[in-house]
Amino acid sequence: MFSKREIGAEGEDRAVRALKKRGYRIVETNYRTRTGEIDIIAEEKDYLVFVEVKRRNSTSHGDSLEAVDKRKKDHMIRTAMHYLKAHKCSSRRVRFDVVGIDGDTLKIVQHAFIAE
Repeated sequence: MFSKREIGAEGEDRAVRALKKRGYRIVETNYRTRTGEIDIIAEEKDYLVFVEVKRRNSTSHGDSLEAVDKRKKDHMIRTAMHYLKAHKCSSRRVRFDVVGIDGDTLKIVQHAFIAE
């Protein structure tokens, strides 16, 4: 039996491989601040992309993409703002993507939400 952390790490590894295949350049993984965490930070074309990875083994509580709720989006936005300020790159074009993993199916949703 795998722990929740191990399952999450495996999902993030899968997401990194899929993103690289699509041309993303991975900048950082598991960026943490006191306001939250961003699973993957990458560059794709002229965007700096903040990526949330959600994995579900069962859809009994909805699919993986539905798990990115308002609270999670708010945490990601605050953490992304922290990253931009800390790395002096606030002039970059920014995008929020979500990678949803349901069983063997992996979906990448670009522009999943916008910072309000």
